[in-house]
Amino acid sequence: MTVAIKQGTVLRNAFNKETFIFSKPVDQSGLAAFDVVLEEGGSGGGNALVHVHPTAEETFIVRSGRIKVVIGGKELIVEAGQSATVPPGAAHYFQNATTGRAELTVEFRPAQQWIRFFVNFGRLAETRPDWFSAKGDPHFLLIALVLNAYRGHLYLAGLPVFLQRLLFALLAPLARFRGYRLELTPSNS
Repeated sequence: MTVAIKQGTVLRNAFNKETFIFSKPVDQSGLAAFDVVLEEGGSGGGNALVHVHPTAEETFIVRSGRIKVVIGGKELIVEAGQSATVPPGAAHYFQNATTGRAELTVEFRPAQQWIRFFVNFGRLAETRPDWFSAKGDPHFLLIALVLNAYRGHLYLAGLPVFLQRLLFALLAPLARFRGYRLELTPSNS
């Protein structure tokens, strides 16, 4: 996969109090990995929405601090030196569970286009804060546009996937009409 981002890119999502650091090779096949720094209270916005990845396994490897990962309603506290893996299809979310910073590596298997997905949201949070709520949740039409473009990556928990796919496909043209645009589109490969 050809990715239009340079290794070493840093993007900060002020809403979620998280910084994405793309220090790993960005074009690995089979694995998408990047570093995340969560400030105190970090990931209280968009990533705190309970969601599922239908085909990808997501692993959180904590290097410092502590995070809370909720998988299928079960809360796990993951300390520095520990990891937690979310199996494909499991409803989950994560957030900082310490006073101070938490530093972690996030890995997705298979890689799909996760780097592009997160770069897209990170850049939009920096360049188009008006497309997010004060809490950091993307506006619903933006969600529809992104999740339609990156079909198969992420869905909101609680609604049938087939219904979300249909809804997002119908709303994506309306999102574009209202001026929403992706910063980074999916690659064709």
